[in-house]
Order: sequence, then structure tokens, then C-alpha cells
Amino acid sequence: MIAIASDHGGFAMKQFLMQRLADKGIPFEDLGCYSEDSVDYPVYGVKAARGVADGAYERAVLICGTGIGMSMAANKVPGVRAALCADCYSAQATREHNDSNVLCLGGRTIGPELAWKILDIWLTTPFSGLEKHARRIGMVMELDD
Repeated sequence: MIAIASDHGGFAMKQFLMQRLADKGIPFEDLGCYSEDSVDYPVYGVKAARGVADGAYERAVLICGTGIGMSMAANKVPGVRAALCADCYSAQATREHNDSNVLCLGGRTIGPELAWKILDIWLTTPFSGLEKHARRIGMVMELDD
């Protein structure tokens, strides 16, 4: 199960992506927000990130206007490796090399079709498991301590 959340700037894209996830039969939970009324992105980003860190969700997708705020908020949660992606190569690389567990997208910086391609690649790309990547992830995760 994946969590998906947005602020008002990412609401429209979240709606689009949820329909695509549903069409593919990928289970998800919408953690808000639920309209285009202005909200504070950290509330939703941290809620989803904590769900990933606690094991309630395997991964999460967070969307705000640029994706930057959600990325910053999510990466404050120990155990989270959030990556802001605006292209397909980065989505693939962050899974293969960083084993990212949160994907951040910009609802005002990329189009919905590209966002879907990025999300699909991110969901289907496994972690490489290479020792050098595992070592580097371990180094980053030690910073949580």
C-alpha cells in the first residue's frame, strides 16, 4: 500500500495520479488534502512520511507546487529517503541507487502525463542491492541517529 498526499498546489495532480493508480489496480490511501483550499504542506507531507517510517505504508507520493517543500518536510522524518523527481532518469536512479521510499513531485512544474511516467518508473524500479549503494544509504541513514 502506498500513501499519497498533497497540498493545494498539488491537489489537481494528486487527483490525476490517484485515477491512474486505481486504473492499474495499485492500492493507495489518500491522506489529503481534499480540495484546492490553501493548506500547510508540512501537515500532509509529515503525515505520509511518518506512515512510511512506521511501516503503515511501503512508500509515499507527495505533491506540492514545486515538490520542494514536501521533500524538505518528508526528509525530516527519520527513516525516510524522499526524492524530488522531475524526469524519468532521476526516478529510476533514486530507486536503484538510493532505495527512496518517498517520491515528491511538483504539481506546478511538470505536467500530469510526465508525473505519471515518473511515478510508474519509481514504483516498478527495484533497488539494485549493490553493496556500494547499500553502504551509501547506510551512511545517510546514520545521520538520523
